[in-house]
Amino acid sequence: MTRRDKENYYLDIAQTVAERGTCLRRNFGAIIVKNDQIIATGYNGAPRGRKNCCDIGVCMREKLGIPKGERYELCRSVHAEANAIISAARNDMIGSTLYMVCRDAKTNEIVPGTSPCSMCRRLIINAGIKRVVIRNTEQEFTAVYVQEWVDNDEVLTGVGGY
Repeated sequence: MTRRDKENYYLDIAQTVAERGTCLRRNFGAIIVKNDQIIATGYNGAPRGRKNCCDIGVCMREKLGIPKGERYELCRSVHAEANAIISAARNDMIGSTLYMVCRDAKTNEIVPGTSPCSMCRRLIINAGIKRVVIRNTEQEFTAVYVQEWVDNDEVLTGVGGY
């Protein structure tokens, strides 16, 4: 028997969380883990009580032809990372790892090379999360130390997420 490594184990859980995503473009799942305990989970979807894109059958950003990574203020969804963060106490997140997976909503394929948007990066920094692990394939992932985002401020360098 081959045992699944912990990084991919947690990414598998984040991938399952992404199945709850309601976006018509991409579905994200995120989990926050500290000391081998899952602190919180989150997926992308409309704020509580509002209709999701999958319910109304339209993605406004897609309808307007907005490229990925731009004009998030037109999106109905709260991002998966943000939903996980608002479900946890900051004290529990200090020094934790956030695992995230992105799947294309139409093909269900993993989208490699994704990264939190600049707003979610700010939330991750303020939450005290130490590391972010992003799935690229069923076995491969990228791990980023959040301190790199602090040291290389995207607002100053012009580099940003998704």
